[in-house]
Order: sequence, then C-alpha cells, then structure tokens
Amino acid sequence: MRQPLVVGNWKMQGSLASVEVLLGDIVSATPAAGVAVAVCPTYVHLAQVVSMCRLSSLTVGAQDCSHAQAGAYTGEVSPAILAEIGCHWVILGHSERRQYQGESDALIAAKLMSAAEAGLKPIVCVGETREQREAGTAEAVVRAQLEGALQGQANLGQLVLAYEPVWAIGTGLTATPEQAQQMHAFMRACLVDIANVDAAVTRVLYGGSVKPDNAVQLFAQPDIDGALVGGAALLAADFLAIINAAAA
Repeated sequence: MRQPLVVGNWKMQGSLASVEVLLGDIVSATPAAGVAVAVCPTYVHLAQVVSMCRLSSLTVGAQDCSHAQAGAYTGEVSPAILAEIGCHWVILGHSERRQYQGESDALIAAKLMSAAEAGLKPIVCVGETREQREAGTAEAVVRAQLEGALQGQANLGQLVLAYEPVWAIGTGLTATPEQAQQMHAFMRACLVDIANVDAAVTRVLYGGSVKPDNAVQLFAQPDIDGALVGGAALLAADFLAIINAAAA
C-alpha cells in the first residue's frame, strides 16, 4: 500500500510574515490520518519553516539542489547543506527549471545521485508540453525523461516521481483524471525496466493546477498517489482540502 503524499511547492513566493501566517494555519490544523505532507519554500525561508514544523507531522523540502556536495559553486546550495538544516525532500527536474535554467536530463541525474547520497528523498518531475501532447509524443518524452534521470542510479529506494504536464502548470488547465491515470500507469510500466526501482511501491504524484474541486477525482485513480501542488499550496484552506481529499 502506497501512502498518499501531498507536497506544496511554494515556488518564488512568500515573505517572513506571510510564511508565518500560512504555515501557522496549516500546522495548527489536525492533519489527515494516513497522508504524508511536505512543504517546499524558497531557500531563504527554509530555516523558518523547518523550525515551525519541528513539532508537527509536516516535513520540509527544497525546490532544487546542486549536483555537488560542496565546492566553488557560487549561488548553489548542496544537498548536504539542505539535509543538515532539516530538509527531508528535494524537488528535481521541475519543468520551470528545465525551461528557464535549461536543465538537461544528465544534470538532473547528477543532482539525483547527489541528493540520494546526502539522504534526501528526491521528487523527480517529468512531463510533456502541449505541442508534444498534440503531436502524439507525450509518452516518448516522459519515457526519455525517466530513463535520462534514473538509468544507472544505485540509490532509488526513496524515489518519488511527479507527473506535471507542462501545459497544465499555472495555466488553469488540468489533465482529466483519465489522462493523468493513463500517464501514471505508463510511467509505472516504464519503471519495471529501470534497475533499482520497485515500480509497485514507488509513489507517482500528479501536479498541474491541482485544486480542491478536482483533487478527489484525481486521487480516485489507482496510480495517482498524491499531488505536487503549486498555487493552491499558498492558500491554507485549499491546501488542507487537498490533503483531506488524499485521505478520503
């Protein structure tokens, strides 16, 4: 049985004051039984969030990490530093980093290896653009991203995947539950051919305009194990409703 996981990706949002209010509302709510919950703030807010979550069931993640544990990499943050500060998770390969920072599958693979060495639990994102879906290459694109990041990795026991169709991120569009389930099942089938991954127990999250009004239908699908939530994670009531939907 795969435990549902709901992760809030706050992206480049928040202030010390707004984080205090948002996270205070989330932490003070009674967490839904049986659902793992994590929040991923900016680097700047990590220490604040780790401190606020210390006595709660919430865990904390970072939105990215370096491929190196230490060194002369100005502006980078290593997975070892993230683990030391209290992070449990790290998001890797988000489409916004692929798009704006030009991250390749090879770089994501290097970050994944480094994150696993530091003891972080990686959330590896994959997904196709609207043009790729309309061209009928969505599955080929996702398979290539999976293989590019995971092939040859020795430590994938804590791996979590997130399917985020690029055309549904921040657009208000959402894959139908049937479309999402089809891709999640395809991804799980791909994992069978990748060494050191247990396809049956690896959680696959859906991300892409997840909201309270579509969460129940998405989570009802057999291969959707939770969500990587963007905009709705910045509203405590919406984020809590999504967590409760995962518990239903």
